[in-house]
This record gives sequence, C-alpha cells and structure tokens, in this order.
Amino acid sequence: MGSGILRFMDPGTIAPSKRMTGSALAERVFRPAFLCIALLVATTFCCVPRSMADPDIWWHLRNAQMLVSTHQFIGTDVYSFTARGARWMNHEWIAELPFYFGWAVDGERGVYLITVAAVESLILGIFVLAYRKSRNLGGALMVSLVAALLSTVSYGPRTILFGWLLLTVELLILDASENDERVLWGLPVLFAVWVNTHGSWLIGLVMMGGFGVLEARRFRHGKLFCDGMRRSRLVRLGAMWIASVGALFVNPYGWPLVAYPFNLAFRQKLNVANVLEWKSLDLHSPRGLILLGLIALLVASQLGRGREWRLYELAYLSLGVYAALTYTRFLVLFSVVAAPVMAASFSIEEHEERGRRRMSPMLSGAVVFFLLCLVYARFRDASRSGAKEEAAFPAEAIPFLVAHPLQGRVFNECLWGGYMIWHLRAMPVFIDSRLDIFEYNGTLKDYLDIVRVNNSLALLDRYHIQYVFFEKDTPLVYLLRHAGGWKVDFEEHNLILLERSGDERRDGSNPM
Repeated sequence: MGSGILRFMDPGTIAPSKRMTGSALAERVFRPAFLCIALLVATTFCCVPRSMADPDIWWHLRNAQMLVSTHQFIGTDVYSFTARGARWMNHEWIAELPFYFGWAVDGERGVYLITVAAVESLILGIFVLAYRKSRNLGGALMVSLVAALLSTVSYGPRTILFGWLLLTVELLILDASENDERVLWGLPVLFAVWVNTHGSWLIGLVMMGGFGVLEARRFRHGKLFCDGMRRSRLVRLGAMWIASVGALFVNPYGWPLVAYPFNLAFRQKLNVANVLEWKSLDLHSPRGLILLGLIALLVASQLGRGREWRLYELAYLSLGVYAALTYTRFLVLFSVVAAPVMAASFSIEEHEERGRRRMSPMLSGAVVFFLLCLVYARFRDASRSGAKEEAAFPAEAIPFLVAHPLQGRVFNECLWGGYMIWHLRAMPVFIDSRLDIFEYNGTLKDYLDIVRVNNSLALLDRYHIQYVFFEKDTPLVYLLRHAGGWKVDFEEHNLILLERSGDERRDGSNPM
C-alpha cells in the first residue's frame, strides 16, 4: 500500500525493479516517506475509539440487513409507532453496507475494523493531497497529523466517514486533472455513488464548480494569483459538472434524495438546533485550541515567508476555517479542504537528493519497531474488548425486555432508539436518532417537551404511553416517581423502566 501511495504522490519516487534485494528492501522501508506514512497510520489507529457508541449505527445495520435480505429499499418508517408508515428515505444506504458486512463477518469487531479502514483511508488521502500541494514530506506530515486529531469528532462507525472520503477522492481527481484531463471522467461516477452514500455530495458539487470558476482566468494581485486553466480542461470540467448533476438522479428515490441536503438546511430546524455536532466549535476545547494554534502558526509563517497563494487555495482555506468554527462536525471538512493547502506554509527543509533522503538505519528500525508495538498493543486491546457493550446504551435491560415483552407503548430515550431497533425487533420505538422523520410530524418537539418537563404528563397521556424507558437521573424520571401512578419494573445503574400502575394505565396496544 505504501508503494502505491508514493507512486500517486510522485510517480518518480519509486523505480520499478524486477528483483528486490534485502538492502534495497531496507532502503525502501527506511525512506522518510515510508516512515511518515507509518507514523501517520499508527497515530490515526490509536485515535479511533474501540466502541459502538454512535447511536445511528444500530438502525443503519438494521436498514442494511433488510436491504440484503429483501432486496428492497426502505420507503416508509417501520421502526416507530409515532411515525409508522410515513414516507422515509434511506439516503445513506451504500455507506451502511460495509458496516453490515463487517458485522456479518465478525460482529462488533468487524464494524470496528471497517471504521479503522475508513478513517485510515481518509487521513492517508489528506496526506497525499498535502504532499501534492507542497511537495514536502515534513509539511504534509504535520498537517495530516493535525487533521487526524481534529477529525476525531467523526471517528466511529459513522456513514459520514465515507462522505468525507469521497470528497478527498474528488479533490485528488481535480488536482490530478492538471496533468491528465482524462481523470475528470471519473467525477460523474463519483457523484452517482456519493448521492447514495451521504448528503455531503452537495459540498463536493459546490467545490467542483467553484474550482472551475476560480481557475478559469489568469490573475495576479500581490501574493494572490491564478495561472488560468487550459481551455480544453475548462470545457471538460464544465461538461463533467453538468454530467455529475445528472448522475445525482441515479438513485432509488429520485429527486427527493437530491433535495435532501436542502431539506436538512431549511426544514429540520429542531434537528440542527439540538444535535451537539451542529453546535459552534468551543474554542476552549482541545480541538478548538488545536485549530486556533494551527491558524496562528499559519499567520506567523505567512508573515515570515510570505508564500504565494493560488486563488482557489485561499477559497478552500476560508471555507474550511468558516465551516469548522460554525459547526463542530465540519472540523473534518476543514481537515480535507484546508489542511492540505496549508502544507506548503509549514514545509520543513529537506535534502532533495534521493541518496541522502535516508535516516540512520538503527534509528529508523527503532521507530518502525515502536510503531508496530504500539499498533499491536492497541489491536490486542480491541480484540479483548470484543462484544463489550457501551455504557451509552441500555445493554443491561435487553435480557429483561426479551424475557418480559412489554404490552403497550414505550417512551424511550432518543439515543437508545437505534439500539432498541436492532436488539428488540418486536418493540416499536417512540423516537430514535433519525430525527428528520420525527421533526416532520411534530414528535421531536413533543419529545423535547416531555424530557424538559414541559407538560410531560399530558403528552404521555396523549400518546397512550404505558412505559417510560429512560436514564434514571433525569428530571422526567424524578417527576414520574413523585407524581404517583408509576411503578419501577427494572432498574440498573443509570437506566430505569417505569410502568403505569393501577387506574393510571392507558389503552395503548402494541402496534406490532
């Protein structure tokens, strides 16, 4: 893999050889480029959490299982009783399949390995982008390590990883088209896959168009310049942009899937307002401090060296910084679009002669041995964790609920909904982390009112709720315990199952 990456970074880096001697192999292994890749891979691997703590992964697995077993795309909600039968699109179905196949092969460990593969591919893609921009290993490694740390906000079994990976591929295609215009033909295919993978395709389409506009004409003003794009390349890029728009409609849901990113931006106000990742970046947090430090270092470097910037590079940098400061989840967007163009500003002096681009064999061997030990220790710990359930989910209650099926409607913690969808197939949920469908019909607003103790009892009555399955130390549970008419069916650590008792019971038969 390292050899392939280096060929893409610089086709002249490695010369083909029919026979590989021991000394030649050692020389390749101890090249600075290979050591940089090893350091980056090991650091990234240690940053990936060994957990299934993401609340979405469970209903993603269920979606994929239904698709594989029935060969039909989900078109309506089948998991809840509050939105059952309502129209719903599984707009990330391609990204769900790798995680499901990982689960089918090796359970949670298989999902973890798919996550690791996606994250490593993303960070290596950023490294390749950074090197192509800077032609400097030191600068590329520095920004890639920072990107690996900032991107931890999205590490985990998440479909968005594949969206960011496709964005990285798009930027590599655009960069490579400067030398070979034929690679632009891959963009419509990329977008046909992307639209079925994640809604981040809209960012890629905007960046593709912006790249063409900003590179179209020759321009120079101070340290800002643009060389202008060859007419043939510009025409082909425009044609591929139009073809990519058409490719978006190659999906099982038609135009509604293409319109979904706009739906999220303009219609799902409660979703955006109440999900932590949509909050602005906390500049006092570790990630915030890292980002501020990187920006400060860039300013200092620019004052000292004053390197020239291409117009689109400045646009990428501005987009990345704005997006990261505005929404925490877009720290990964910053890492993909902005970090690589910063690499040249942090270039570390290198000896360009290939004969001198080697480290001491003893030092290099020690570095490689240390990295291998680090990765092995981490991998062994991951193997030992096996099927360990995260404290974030109500794993301890599942055996009780399987042995004692509930006869009535359940009001559940939102972030537990997906876990229940996967483990309790016969129990429809009140809500889960597919917040779009529940915002449309008002369920999300009612859920927020109930948990915030705003007319909670009346709302529970309106939905004919027989059980409340929730975190124990919350205002809602405190209210029900002191309001009367509720009894405890199950209680363990920080979870509790409450049931209406006596005359307080409501008629709410299980719709399944």
